[in-house]
Amino acid sequence: MTKQEKTAVIEELKDVFANLDFFYITDASTLSVEQINNFRRLCFNKGVKMRVIKNTLIRKALESASADKNYDAIFGELKGPTAVLYAEGAANIPAKVLKEFRAGNERPLLKAAYIDTAVFIGDDQLDALTKLKSKNNCLAKLSVYYSLRQEMLSVPFNLVVKPSPDWLKHCRNEPKMVTFPLG
Repeated sequence: MTKQEKTAVIEELKDVFANLDFFYITDASTLSVEQINNFRRLCFNKGVKMRVIKNTLIRKALESASADKNYDAIFGELKGPTAVLYAEGAANIPAKVLKEFRAGNERPLLKAAYIDTAVFIGDDQLDALTKLKSKNNCLAKLSVYYSLRQEMLSVPFNLVVKPSPDWLKHCRNEPKMVTFPLG
């Protein structure tokens, strides 16, 4: 690869990383050609992009980003054979693809994952990464929580909560409450 080609790849990677909130760095060494092809096919079918890139090119592209991105935490994992995985949508999609493929294979191993300035180092993080919720999912849950909270606070003040007469029958299972309006 010539110096001009390397510079072009670094510029392309800068654009890619600038537009990503997450990416995964994996080690797919020792996989056979057939296994690599199967993994690439699975990635394609799930909407995950896989690129095998030289570590020095990845590092140079990441070094040009601002320090608040926290990319420097990944630099220690940029050694040996490296493939970068990324996708549109939820940050856990590449982790789920890795886990699905690993059901019948030992690799690819997860070296590191970068998710919105958080860095997960090591293959032992794969299960936790598959369970991550998307930002939209978390925001939806918060929205429901706050709307329920608001409804609870808007109950008229002229109601009093008293236990029903048969509350003893239900206290072992589900205590029942009855509301009675004040005069």
